[in-house]
Amino acid sequence: MANPNIAGLSNIYGKVAGQAIGTSAAAIVTNSSSSGKIYKINSLIISNVDGTNEADVTATVYKNQSTEYHLVKTVAVPADATLVVISKDTTIYLEENDSIRLTASAASDLEAVCSWDEIS
Repeated sequence: MANPNIAGLSNIYGKVAGQAIGTSAAAIVTNSSSSGKIYKINSLIISNVDGTNEADVTATVYKNQSTEYHLVKTVAVPADATLVVISKDTTIYLEENDSIRLTASAASDLEAVCSWDEIS
């Protein structure tokens, strides 16, 4: 597993993913172990689609698919509101074999949208 030098990059592709967040941790974006790529995470936005109840979200960076580091932990997202976890002001990089995983306190109340640059 190598960490590519982004100074010598030749391609940048914009990517986006969306998903409903369940009560078990699930990855919204994963950089595979032998991709030869770096992912620059530009934004991660959590929306509460429940019109009545708030729900908590936990977002983690899962380094080398073995160690979790919290971006947010059990942060309440009010009904019909959004939470910006990562923005252009707080971008992070995912190296090979890293992912961002999400968990909610209530199934189907929260949705996430993540955008990133895939750099190779």
